[in-house]
Amino acid sequence: MLILGIDTSTTAISVALHDGDRVVAEATTLDARAHAEHLAPGIRAALDEAGAEPRDVTGVVVGIGPGPFTGLRVGIVSGRTFAFALGLPVHGLCSLDALAHEAWQSGHRGGLLVATDARRKEVYAAEFVLDAAGLTRVAGPVVSRAAELDGSWRALPVAGRGPLLYPADLARSADGAGGPSGIRLPLDVSAGALADLAVLRLAAGDPLDGLEPLYLRRPDVSSAPPSKKSTLG
Repeated sequence: MLILGIDTSTTAISVALHDGDRVVAEATTLDARAHAEHLAPGIRAALDEAGAEPRDVTGVVVGIGPGPFTGLRVGIVSGRTFAFALGLPVHGLCSLDALAHEAWQSGHRGGLLVATDARRKEVYAAEFVLDAAGLTRVAGPVVSRAAELDGSWRALPVAGRGPLLYPADLARSADGAGGPSGIRLPLDVSAGALADLAVLRLAAGDPLDGLEPLYLRRPDVSSAPPSKKSTLG
């Protein structure tokens, strides 16, 4: 088994390879605006690190968001294209679940809010409970202003960049400063965590999330309406 994980739902353009037991390679670039430019080199870098070629990959998992329209689409389309070219199965997984899974890997237990940058002064958010067996998404994902999230959500430890962007509303930092028991919670989605969670769910026979992107709102840019044709008469 060699699973290619791809996520472009956050500032991180993240690619990883998982051999069914562990992450064997990961390449991540932080750039909120250039997902398309960095993704293909990231895939190549991960393959090189693992000493593998595209033909060695046995499956693909992509983060389906929620995330900004353009960046999210780059990852999903690239993952589907890679899988189609090689005749591989391709799966989707909620990107917020991957952030919660990385927090679980770091040792966090109990309630957790995942809040990522949705731009427009909003966050994408979901509530999780993490226990010894893994994670459960309790509610969400939603898109909202941080200050308008339920007060019980805002009282939770937070993974994602939400607290860095809106410290007055999400005061429990995700970077370890103020986090529970000093556990450092992740800021961006790791394709390694995404692939690891997918491998665990597939092994357990649990369903994944399909490939429909979780945009949660209309894209920032829309096509212009068709122009009216003049009529000669």
